Amino acid sequence: MGTAPLSHTFWAGRRVFVTGHTGFKGGWLMALLRQLGAEVAGYALAPPSEPNLFTAARVAGFGGSAIGDIRDAASLTAAMAAATPDIVLHLAAQALVRPARAEPVDTFSTNVVGTAQVLDAVRQTPSVKACVVVTSDKVYDNVEWAWAYRETDRLGGKEPYGASKACTEIVVEAYRASYFSGDGQPALASARAGNVIGGGDWAEDRLIPDAIRAFSTRETLMIRNPASVRPWQHVLEPLSGYLRLAEVLVDERSTLPQPFTFNFGPAQDDAVSVRVIADAITARWGDGARWDHDTRFQPYEARLLEVDSAKARAALGWRPQWRLGQALDQTIAWYKAYYEGQDMQILTLRQIDEYLNG
Repeated sequence: MGTAPLSHTFWAGRRVFVTGHTGFKGGWLMALLRQLGAEVAGYALAPPSEPNLFTAARVAGFGGSAIGDIRDAASLTAAMAAATPDIVLHLAAQALVRPARAEPVDTFSTNVVGTAQVLDAVRQTPSVKACVVVTSDKVYDNVEWAWAYRETDRLGGKEPYGASKACTEIVVEAYRASYFSGDGQPALASARAGNVIGGGDWAEDRLIPDAIRAFSTRETLMIRNPASVRPWQHVLEPLSGYLRLAEVLVDERSTLPQPFTFNFGPAQDDAVSVRVIADAITARWGDGARWDHDTRFQPYEARLLEVDSAKARAALGWRPQWRLGQALDQTIAWYKAYYEGQDMQILTLRQIDEYLNG
């Protein structure tokens, strides 16, 4: 059974402001909103890699696009005011674990102070009815237990990235309680998703992008932690959750359980080890694709992480639609098409239509 269908009626002509639209998740979100008929404006730094989804799928054609830093209060506030959005979806972040370890201050500045700047801009934009802040499944104090984390479990972070996202959640709660809880004020929620996969991600130190770089050049994929378990899902799954959450924040805010914090993760048996994913993608790619274990010293990363999405299922009617096998099929098909020189905007929109139409 799939997710509660997103409402074309709700989104048609709806003005939406997306931070981080030049990134992997943000680019897919821009395309998804375009297919739903929304009027979208994006604000972000330049694309984070080369190649990138923003360029490959011509994401700039899906709506307005401003290049800027969310920590630049004047630029951000001006861009949001010009867009006069009904809904703000905040995805801009330093989203990688290993760069966070290398440059922790920049990560805390972007993820924590940057989020505060976004929420302050929302305060100054009277048109906004709802704001969804995207954080991470790594906000939890991960004690490596065998069951999935729920929204009420303790926040934490044993490395800078996870800690920065836990701090972001605290900032969101402070703004919610101080500025966004009264009648007539925007509704504010946070969303936590698992490991997302899909075409167009070329970030460093992520399993699928690392694999695609290796396979496309006939090199061996080197994997740091093959036994680590993660909640893998196609990028459209949490994005549909964010949009469904925004719909309910605008139209049925009073029905949502407090606090407005939601996990969006895959079915429980789709949380599998890195080894399982590596085997699956090498088989799907074919053409001599292979992987090996990188046994050199690696910095701390949690070995076991799952999230419980029961709250999103009950309150939003959201459920994962593509199981892991289908998500991997769609992901590898996207990259193969890219390296064959196909029109990636057309293919990206086609995959979205397949998702929306079930």
